[in-house]
Amino acid sequence: MKLCPKCSRSPLPFVMVLLISSVLAFITWLVLGLSQIEPTLRLAAGAAVFLAVGGTLLHYVIGCLKRHCRHDHAHQPAPGQTFSRPA
Repeated sequence: MKLCPKCSRSPLPFVMVLLISSVLAFITWLVLGLSQIEPTLRLAAGAAVFLAVGGTLLHYVIGCLKRHCRHDHAHQPAPGQTFSRPA
């Protein structure tokens, strides 16, 4: 995960991802408790929802942090890119 050191200081976006995915996994587990599904299958479905939602939100948050970073990185070239002076 390559983020700007100033952007990655705040844990709030990552705590929010953990909180949202945990709540949705719990709700999934709770709703599946109303059906006639085995407890291990309920737990597996809750874990799958946690991983799917958490992975999607984490990807989104990292993309937004990279896209909206305003810590003046314009002077640094991209990997493999060189600057050339105009003649």
